[in-house]
Amino acid sequence: MRFTLPRDIYYGSGAIEQLKNLKGKRAIIVLGGGSMKKFGFVDKVIEYLKEAGIETRLFENVEPDPSVETVMKGAAAMREFEPDWIISIGGGSPIDAAKAMWVFYEYPDLTFEDIVQPFSMPTLRNKARFIAIPSTSGTATEVTAFSVITDNEKGVKYPLADYNITPDIAIVDPDLAQTMPKQLVAHTGMDALTHAIEAYVSTANSPFTDPLAIKAIQMIFEHLLNSYEGDKNAREQMHYAQCLAGMAFTNALLGIVHSMAHKTGAAFSTGHIPHGCANAIYLPYVIKFNKKCAMKRYADIARSIGIDGSDEECVKVLCEKIDELNKKLGIPKTLKEFGINEQEFKEKVSNIAKLAVGDACTGSNPRPITPEEMERLLTCAYYGYEVDF
Repeated sequence: MRFTLPRDIYYGSGAIEQLKNLKGKRAIIVLGGGSMKKFGFVDKVIEYLKEAGIETRLFENVEPDPSVETVMKGAAAMREFEPDWIISIGGGSPIDAAKAMWVFYEYPDLTFEDIVQPFSMPTLRNKARFIAIPSTSGTATEVTAFSVITDNEKGVKYPLADYNITPDIAIVDPDLAQTMPKQLVAHTGMDALTHAIEAYVSTANSPFTDPLAIKAIQMIFEHLLNSYEGDKNAREQMHYAQCLAGMAFTNALLGIVHSMAHKTGAAFSTGHIPHGCANAIYLPYVIKFNKKCAMKRYADIARSIGIDGSDEECVKVLCEKIDELNKKLGIPKTLKEFGINEQEFKEKVSNIAKLAVGDACTGSNPRPITPEEMERLLTCAYYGYEVDF
């Protein structure tokens, strides 16, 4: 058994100032689409690094759902600049991309296929160490051993997994999260809730991960709606809650909500499903499927947020509470409501089901699942049918 987190986690308003205490020569800063620049955070980071005597270079415009191509470009930029620190600031996408870039910076001869198998990466930190500074409150990639990279040619998301890519330092500064638009607050918040719930019921849960998962769940139910409405304190608490959820799931792993989200996110021509939105749609359906094997654990979760009754009643109300939360956050209840074309869904669902069963997250789901059952489950989530199998 293993429990791994970054060596240092700095948190609180203004925590990015810690960068001025960094020791090193060169840092490459990996960024997304420009919001961190617009709000002045990149200038602050550069200023603090200058105080530390560190030369900086930017690698910008990492796209949402970063591609294999972007990763390779970033790694090439790193090989040219030779940084001893890789610093990524922004949402899950630039941080995930920077983690993968790190691998190819240190091992230029590797191919993507070499690292796709979970926990197959070579030892890192020969050339650089890694700092993650999240601006969204969902993926928790700043504390995890995971990175999701998209192969656009194949239309598949690869969840990379290896404790080597757990950042050395996470800076969880809530000031960055205050800039999120409402829809992003909703999707990332539900992503965090899914992380915590899946970690708690996972077959790899432990006494080290359980308290983190439960605390995250309690905080999310308490603060997500207020954060969505723009409450600053709630926004700060959500930034911490998602980080706790990340600490839980990086060590306890996930389940089939994520398997389904990974394999449907980029699968349909009628519209990309944002990762957190997909998780939010699938979560109640998966709880109903998994409860045959994890009823007590789901009931524990329900009781932790004040739901009373028998185990069965608790789980029923938990699903209702999630449905109600989704509704208030403007998240659809079904894939059909999201806008996925029915004909295309029918044509692709069988293949998506097979891919989802083969996803890295399926192995730690509390209930084993066959491709046929996965197809039924996806069909329930498409039409809104009751899960009774």
